[in-house]
Parts: sequence; structure tokens; C-alpha cells
Amino acid sequence: QVLLAESGGGTVQAGGSLNLSCEYSLYSFTPYGLSMAWFRQAPGKEREGVAAIDSDGNTKYADAVKGRFTISQDNYKKILYLTMNKLNPDDTAMYYCAIPRGKPTPSLATILSESRTGFHYWGQGTQVTVSS
Repeated sequence: QVLLAESGGGTVQAGGSLNLSCEYSLYSFTPYGLSMAWFRQAPGKEREGVAAIDSDGNTKYADAVKGRFTISQDNYKKILYLTMNKLNPDDTAMYYCAIPRGKPTPSLATILSESRTGFHYWGQGTQVTVSS
């Protein structure tokens, strides 16, 4: 069983910053090279991949957030982070952290492209609202 709990969302003005956290517990799930990702879903839109990171610290970002968002992890504390800078109203969405279910661990590109519910373990999400 995998449990994910996001926090850190809120309301911020355009140009501002937020730091999201995702605490995770793996229990009996033993990943071979743990990769994790952040997704977001805006009202009326499909869920989309934002950023992903693998066990070696390699990262991949969606074009819309490159240069503004940074994904990182603390493997000892079991926390995934998303630092978001220069936020704009288009970043308004529910943000979710995710761990892919499959083995072997998919590539970062695959992880970000797969938003199907059954492909990942998901958290409950944290709301980010950016006002103009």
C-alpha cells in the first residue's frame, strides 16, 4: 500500500511563489528505483504532468513550467517537493503527487504523459490558486 499526502497549497498573487510538499509511505510496495511526479488539474481540463524525478535525481518538466518550477526529494524523510516561482493564473489547479505502480519504473517522459488513474498511486491533492 502507498499513501501520499500533499500540503502547501494556497492562494497567491501572480508573480508569487509557493512550495508544495508530499509525504509518502510505501509500506509493502517495494519500488525498483523510485520515481515520483507532480500533476495538476485545472477546472474543466484534463490532468497533466508537471514535473518528475527519478531515484538518481534526474528531472523532467512540462514546457509550461520549465525555468519556474523545481522538483526535489528528501529520500530519508520520504518527502517530495515542488517549488513554484513566478506563478501566473494559468497555474491555478489542484496539484497531486504520484508514484507509478508499474515495474520496472517507467521513464520520466512516460510518467509525465500518463495521467490515467490506474497508472499511478495518487494523493488527495492540494489546491493552488493564483490571482491576477
